[in-house]
Amino acid sequence: MADKENKSKLKLKSPKVPMPKVRGKSSWRSFIIYAVLGLLLFGFLAFTAAPVDRFLPQEPLSKVITDIKDNKVDSIEIDGDKLQVKTKENQVYGSRKEDNQSFFAALEASKVDPSTTNIVVKDRSLSQAWVAILTTLLPIGLMVLFFFFIFRQAREGASSVFSFGQSRAKQFTKDMPQITFKDVAGVDEAKQELQEVVDFLKHPEKYKAVGARTPKGVLLVGPAGTGKTLLAKAVAGEAGAPFFSVAGSEFMEMLVGVGAARVRDLFGQAKKAGKAIIFIDEIESIGRIRGMGFSGGHDEREQTLNQILVEMDGFSPNESVMVMAATNRPELLDPALTRPGRFDRRVALDLPDIEGRKAIIKIHMKGKPFAREFNIDRLAKRTVSFSGADLANMLNEAAILAARGARKEITNLDLEEAATKVKLGPQRKRMQSGEEKRLTAYHEGGHAIVAHFMPHVDPVHRISIVARASSGGHTEVHPQIDRNLETRTRLMERISMALGGRAAEDLVFGELTTGASSDLEVASGIARTMVEELGMSDLGPTVFSSRPQFGAWPTGEDTHISPELASKVDREITKIIDAGYKIAKSILVKHRKELDLVAETLLEKETLERDEFEKLVGEPVSVADYKEIKAKKTKTSKPVRSNGRTASV
Repeated sequence: MADKENKSKLKLKSPKVPMPKVRGKSSWRSFIIYAVLGLLLFGFLAFTAAPVDRFLPQEPLSKVITDIKDNKVDSIEIDGDKLQVKTKENQVYGSRKEDNQSFFAALEASKVDPSTTNIVVKDRSLSQAWVAILTTLLPIGLMVLFFFFIFRQAREGASSVFSFGQSRAKQFTKDMPQITFKDVAGVDEAKQELQEVVDFLKHPEKYKAVGARTPKGVLLVGPAGTGKTLLAKAVAGEAGAPFFSVAGSEFMEMLVGVGAARVRDLFGQAKKAGKAIIFIDEIESIGRIRGMGFSGGHDEREQTLNQILVEMDGFSPNESVMVMAATNRPELLDPALTRPGRFDRRVALDLPDIEGRKAIIKIHMKGKPFAREFNIDRLAKRTVSFSGADLANMLNEAAILAARGARKEITNLDLEEAATKVKLGPQRKRMQSGEEKRLTAYHEGGHAIVAHFMPHVDPVHRISIVARASSGGHTEVHPQIDRNLETRTRLMERISMALGGRAAEDLVFGELTTGASSDLEVASGIARTMVEELGMSDLGPTVFSSRPQFGAWPTGEDTHISPELASKVDREITKIIDAGYKIAKSILVKHRKELDLVAETLLEKETLERDEFEKLVGEPVSVADYKEIKAKKTKTSKPVRSNGRTASV
């Protein structure tokens, strides 16, 4: 019986969430209708009040009397003090008599017999009555409509004030398009964690039998684009329970206390629905560490966070309301929010590995025709460090490029261009002088040559002097495998590669340019990380700069060190960069012929792929071959005594 009751509770339909009616559009529509009606009434009055003969040529009254004497008039229509005269030649003109003067009296005074002409006097008593009525009632009616509109707007404004405290969460129901775990790839560990959460909601009795309790909160942590929101949608599709989704910023309003009221309303709706899931996206917007504001701890964000803490920790044991949240800045969250009992589980999402990228590519390949030469393994190796969002965008851009080129299938060239566009931006056509283009070719050739002749750097994938975004060219070096660790040797070689462009400029032109600004930033960043955070310098295994930890107070300041030690750190960074620059320049001096050949080919073709580049400079030296060559050189070197130490020449 208990099982049947639990299953029946799971099948309960969630109540519909009353949402505030948005009446802004209807109010504007009614206002426009009232305005049009007013314009029509004013137009009617203007038309009725205007003279009927306003389009006729006007003649004096003496001309009318003269034409009657000469027997030229066929008929005359009198409308108040206005005359409309029609001659026997079918000509019509207008005239006007004096007010309060009879036209017949004017004819008699001029000794004209009115019986010789057909004179019709128009009765205007009814139209004048209507005009008088409208001119009296229309202003009153317009004033009534105006005040009705004002009071209606005021009433809606007052009702919207009371709706501030209502939750803006969107509730997902079964009739909406569903996303399941089959639509998510590349995050298998996170899917496993969330699958258990779904199972908690579907079969709570299985866990209660062994004394386990349902987790109260699940925190999704990971870089942007790794699929946190997509996983939440998949949980909504798999759970079969009411699912409320809301962004953290939707709790915030101008009025203090509104965010806390919305939190209470949201959790109240979830409790009424029974077994429900609440998903808060970008929770760091309201869940930041308390006490960092400028309002003495009583600002709107802190009140909202306090209410969330109370609601999450105040559930009774028989209620199954679970909170899911997503963030890419976990170090900003308040420790009281991330502790067990509120968020019991922390699910970390990272960039997908090669198998994950294959699965993601297969999902987004659906509905897209690919050429026969397409190789999913090659594409997965090509897209190291791509997130799931990057892969989806890349395949979409490739489809757009194929459609733009009137091709029915997506080719490898489309995928290559799409991958480069996602990472570096679109091509930018600009006018370049011959000298500037030649300098760019040697700059990019310097990067490629240094990378090619360093054993621990991955093979050069593409070299181009086509401008993209803010760069005048680019040299792509793609990792062959996914790496979680980096050695000091690899980091030093990456610094040398980054400085290869500046070294080529100095070697060939004897001049330094602004084109190496981004390269210098990369090299300086790697060197600073090696010294301050990784302990890869002569200062020893010491950390001089600490990153904010999960749940810690982010002060934004480095670890306090003395000025003398700070100067030593700066000298170590400079020494590492100088060493990398010397290595890069020595490689370019040794392989100057290859550098010239690559630069001249770039000036001709603008872009070189890996196979074309290796035809010019040969295959790269492997790490094993490099060690063997180095060992042979060491054996053949002569030991030399210098200051009591042995050195090799």
